[in-house]
Amino acid sequence: MKVELAETAGFCPGVKRAVETVYEQVRLHQGKKIYTYGPIIHNEGVIRDLAGQGVEIIHSKEELRKLEEGIVIIRSHGVAREIYEQIDAQGLDCVDATCPFVKKIHRIVEEESRKGSYIVIIGSSVHPEVEGTRGWAGRQVSVVQTAEDAQRFELEDEAQKVCIVAQTTFNYNKFKDLVEIIHKKGYDIIVLNTICNATKVRQEEARRIAGRVDAMVVIGDRRSSNTQKLFEICKNECLNTYYIQTLDDLDMNQLRSVETVGITAGASTPNNIIEEVQRLCQN
Repeated sequence: MKVELAETAGFCPGVKRAVETVYEQVRLHQGKKIYTYGPIIHNEGVIRDLAGQGVEIIHSKEELRKLEEGIVIIRSHGVAREIYEQIDAQGLDCVDATCPFVKKIHRIVEEESRKGSYIVIIGSSVHPEVEGTRGWAGRQVSVVQTAEDAQRFELEDEAQKVCIVAQTTFNYNKFKDLVEIIHKKGYDIIVLNTICNATKVRQEEARRIAGRVDAMVVIGDRRSSNTQKLFEICKNECLNTYYIQTLDDLDMNQLRSVETVGITAGASTPNNIIEEVQRLCQN
């Protein structure tokens, strides 16, 4: 069969930087305890490999408080301001691997909140990136994920300015739709499209490929928000779209009758997995 691999499949620059940061710290500080605050990325294979090299994951503020020494690496998704403050208060070493695009959002919401704006984050309330961003936005902040959320949104003070930002991996078209719903309420709104350009390009390429192939394979961790959105986009264009994490998840029997197959992958998917899937489909 003919295989079309998306040029944008795999690690985005922010994820690549975060993963390389952890491996670098392991090399530089052998014998010193290294932790990541939350999984450095959403990929089980990478997490297992780092665990094999002694890197441990801190899952909460309570676990962080128990540490007496070591290096704490901030994951690519970023964290709230209070986590930095706690690390500093405990005298721990901090290495910041937050994606630069996410750091930019932190600065925006911090500044706009200081000016008195009400912050609206368009994204998933349970996603670690959104949880981290919320921690820089002060008390007047809401997360909007669905049209129903947008319709329910109301200001107590209608004269207050609203600053709208987005989770970097959010679906661009959904972002525009939700902004439009809020805009119709007549508030004084500033909209900052903080969706990472790499995410937008990846989604657009996946949509184009899915629209012209017989089957589409989307590779990525089940917890990966950007991969889930890629799957949704591809599924809308190609009914035969399959979501897999590793080569073992790919059922070639589902692809036997197709002539063309497209492959894309989320931002946390290592190249070796993408290459394995590509080789299997080509053979």
